[in-house]
Amino acid sequence: MRNSHDVGAAASTAGSEELRARHAQVMPAWLTLYYDEPIELVRGEGTRVWDSAGREYLDFFAGILTTISGHAVPELTQVLHGQADRLNHTSSAYLIRPMIELAERMAELAPIDPPVKAFFTPSGSEAIDAALLFVTTLRQSNEVVALRNSYHGRSFAAMSITGQRGWSASSLSPFQVSYTPEPYCFRCPFGLKYPSCDVACAEDLRNVLETTTSGRPAALIAEPIQGVGGIVTPPPEYFKIVKSILDDFEVPLISDEVQTGFGRTGDSFWGIEGYGVRPDAIVVAKGLGNGLAIGGVVAKAELVDSLRANHISTFGGSPLTSSYAAANVDFIVDNDLQGNARRIGRLLWDGLKPLEERTAIVGELRGKGLMLGIELVDPADGRTPNAAAAATVMERARERGLLIGKGGRYGNVLRVTPPLTVSEDDAGRAIEILTAVIGEQQ
Repeated sequence: MRNSHDVGAAASTAGSEELRARHAQVMPAWLTLYYDEPIELVRGEGTRVWDSAGREYLDFFAGILTTISGHAVPELTQVLHGQADRLNHTSSAYLIRPMIELAERMAELAPIDPPVKAFFTPSGSEAIDAALLFVTTLRQSNEVVALRNSYHGRSFAAMSITGQRGWSASSLSPFQVSYTPEPYCFRCPFGLKYPSCDVACAEDLRNVLETTTSGRPAALIAEPIQGVGGIVTPPPEYFKIVKSILDDFEVPLISDEVQTGFGRTGDSFWGIEGYGVRPDAIVVAKGLGNGLAIGGVVAKAELVDSLRANHISTFGGSPLTSSYAAANVDFIVDNDLQGNARRIGRLLWDGLKPLEERTAIVGELRGKGLMLGIELVDPADGRTPNAAAAATVMERARERGLLIGKGGRYGNVLRVTPPLTVSEDDAGRAIEILTAVIGEQQ
């Protein structure tokens, strides 16, 4: 006879199977689900979440780097409830005090030469679209330079500048796109080694501008760390070299901070700041709303003001999302979550780095702060991407109560990106689990 836990687990499994069948019936076939037996998360608190079977997990993927301050943070939910009790929606056709206050905060925090303005959207993809609209309008050019191995979103325009075939569902594009080499040292596109390479991937931008553009493209857009691309982290000199070349050609720089913003990298509030560079525009989303749907562009005023046609946003910067996002930004700053990302990120790095020497399946640990990637390879040669092992490690980690992500061009990079409120004990538990499950793949 099964005990009550067995009965509950069986009932939950049956419920998950039924929900999965319903998902298959009405959702797109291309909509990815994690795990051989997908789970339904029904509750969260801090760095922990629970599934419909009542199983508890450490959330080290944070809703794809989104719940940056953690789940169900009392200080934030109070703001959300308070605003919901007063007013949910008006549209940008009316003055929205929380949106203006959020824009003022973003302008204050942005590493951009003033005057600075902001425009808010319901998602990161739409924010990318807006940034591209601004620069192409101002510059009167449809040429955009992007990085290979990049990911910028799922909208038509954002997808058209994404430098990964696996995330580009269409070959059509509203832009003339030129791709410059990615700063992927572990798989250098030139077959060179850092630092003797003299950062050739950055230097090649000059050649790209001279040979594949008119010489006056609208902008270069880049992620400070390529998240979906596998936590590809450029050498320290990379963006200074890139910015110097862009300045020679008078080309604006858009920093895609959707994944790297708000202190996640630990050493700076914005990912691009960690390279000593000031962009012309930044794109934000994910962590800005800590789970609520909001994105935005923060840029030089001349870029944001470039439009000469009517423009409005029904949902971007709504009273509900703006008030919550503003409270979330204050929570991040007031509680020095950037400092915690730096401190706990170092602890995770020190705990996971030995895997490179101890296990032949780990090709490289890379990243900054609480944005770390573990590239898994074939132990026979230490180079061939090992997507199967990454999928297995994710499964085994989930069984032990740890949720992580995966990505990379070949699907072989584990993504370790917990909320910035993560504790030392949480980090220690994650190190223990990952060390065990990766070791089992030898």
